[in-house]
Amino acid sequence: MHQHARKLLVQKAKHGKSVLQQASTKKLSTASVTSTPMQEFTNDDIKSHEELYRLSLEKPDYFWGKLARSRLQWMRDFGLVKDCNMQTGHIRWFLDGKINAAVNCVDRHAAKDPNRLALIWEKDEPGTQEYVTYRELQIMVCKMANVLTNHGVKRGDRVAIYLPKTPTAVVAMLACARIGAIHSVVFAGFSSEALAGRIIDAQAETVITADEGVRGGKKIPLKKMVDSAVKMCDSVKRVFVYQRTGGDVPMSSIDIPLEKELAAASDTHHPMAFDSEDVLFMLYTSGSTGKPKGVVHTQGGYLLYANVTMKQVFDYREGELFGCVADIGWITGHSYVVYGPLSNGATTLLFESTPTYPNPGRYWEMVERLKLNHIYLAPTALRTLLKNGDSWVTKYDRSSLRKLGCVGEPLNHEAWEWYYHVVGEGKSDIVDTWWQTETGGIAISPRPSAPGAEIRPAMPMRPFFGIDPVLIDPVTREEFTTGEARGALCIRRPWPGMARTIYGDHQRFYDTYFKDYPGLYFSGDGAHRTEEGYYQITGRMDDVVNVSGHRLGTAEIEDVIDDHADTAESAVVGFPHEIKGEGIYAFVVLKDNVTKDEAELASDLRLMCKAKVSSFAQPDVIIFTPSLPKTRSGKIMRRILRKIAANKPDELGDVSTLLDPSIVDILVQKHELLMKSKS
Repeated sequence: MHQHARKLLVQKAKHGKSVLQQASTKKLSTASVTSTPMQEFTNDDIKSHEELYRLSLEKPDYFWGKLARSRLQWMRDFGLVKDCNMQTGHIRWFLDGKINAAVNCVDRHAAKDPNRLALIWEKDEPGTQEYVTYRELQIMVCKMANVLTNHGVKRGDRVAIYLPKTPTAVVAMLACARIGAIHSVVFAGFSSEALAGRIIDAQAETVITADEGVRGGKKIPLKKMVDSAVKMCDSVKRVFVYQRTGGDVPMSSIDIPLEKELAAASDTHHPMAFDSEDVLFMLYTSGSTGKPKGVVHTQGGYLLYANVTMKQVFDYREGELFGCVADIGWITGHSYVVYGPLSNGATTLLFESTPTYPNPGRYWEMVERLKLNHIYLAPTALRTLLKNGDSWVTKYDRSSLRKLGCVGEPLNHEAWEWYYHVVGEGKSDIVDTWWQTETGGIAISPRPSAPGAEIRPAMPMRPFFGIDPVLIDPVTREEFTTGEARGALCIRRPWPGMARTIYGDHQRFYDTYFKDYPGLYFSGDGAHRTEEGYYQITGRMDDVVNVSGHRLGTAEIEDVIDDHADTAESAVVGFPHEIKGEGIYAFVVLKDNVTKDEAELASDLRLMCKAKVSSFAQPDVIIFTPSLPKTRSGKIMRRILRKIAANKPDELGDVSTLLDPSIVDILVQKHELLMKSKS
């Protein structure tokens, strides 16, 4: 038995239990059955990473076709590998192929090695983890699929999932995939209004939720939120309620106790075969303007891309435990908690808690206890933990970690150095990834690469197989063809994981991603390419300030500010300036116990920006704040900061989905005091 499996078996007997209450004395294994693309292309005389990457660009049909046939199980082989037109936003992959994502993620692994661990549920309280094998997961998915079909859910129906990060949430996603229903997972922290908006847009008839969620030692009234949302939605016919806490919640005529239904359901289910281009899921993402977009991903292309990126970017090996701590309500959770790991037959973590509960050592205590080999987290979490000092890290054994992943926003230098030297002790690669909901999976990352290839701090560096980045001058619309450049980050060629449309509005899909730069996919991000061809993300193009004709990515300025010894985190936005056209407004969070005078600190920060970027990069306004307005997933709400900086507090809009809405009032008050002092 693999060493990790032995330890997990002991832990299972000591701390946890099987979700299906099966015996904990059986053999458990974590072996993976996958191989690398380099091995799969050995017969083509491919000898280097560079040759393989070039093959992926020059012969994409051959490259992706071969991977699709070797890495996924098809119910009917596909004919044409792709039918794509980047001019019109028409994207199709693996035409005429028939596939079932749940079979690829569960059944084929359960058949080969039923006792292999599929899920480790790291519950809110440390040391109470539970384990699910692939056979157990198969039984759970089959039961859930039968429950859904018994209640009238059918192929093509949209199912809203509003659940905490539990095995039930994963089972709900895979059961939808198994029967061809389209899941729309909504982060179980959004307000009832936000949930209702997504249900209405999708015209979902079915909602799956829980009595309550548990996060950071606090209970979250999920059923109450759903009840409020459903009152706004005419489409909802049924609400399945899972008992996470056993809380006493009111049940209406459309509410269905999920456990009771699952107990009575058959544990066998014949999976359906779906076209490669049938919709697998839709996931809502906020745009800079307008209502949230229901980004659509389909069966074959998305699953292949999640599978290949997970295996190659993280160099996933047999028997390793993969720890992506993102919530399944976001694309990172879809691709690197559920579909990527499970399609690889891996053991994947479900982290229900927060990085600071019950203390800032939670991640690292978990790493020591579970012996995780990979951790994949957000820069926001890193900066929060950095603020609390090194001792919360060094007190725990992190020697099992082999890869340190990062995702969500540009990773500043200080956080990168801390992650590498303190968390990883200089022994583990940092995989700083760039991708989006719309890309389906990682698009730029330091790995894979040639053996021994360098990793530079705070940049994703290298395009993944099949990804052909292009930098465009946003003013002239001309491509920067060679050498160092800064511009709008686009992608020239289609790849299997890219989104197909926006649900119910393909014109918006085209206008958002293909209209501005015809023939290219426009990411909305800006990037800097070095002379060596490495890429660094400079922030959203709408997070660009134009100071006296000089265009600056706000992430560049934030990186400098965050390098200051007393800075924990910062956010920079532009604001109208009567002389410069646009000024720079910086919101800065200091580390604990900083006693230096704020005026002195502001002067230091301006000098650093001048020295490291240029004189016009110096912030015109600096406000020190206890925290920043963030969503419950940790994303900074820059829209709110822009309105405050522009002196438009009456246009802040809905702040109910923020982690701490009260911080908005603090920032408005600080801004108003600043304006009064200047007048």
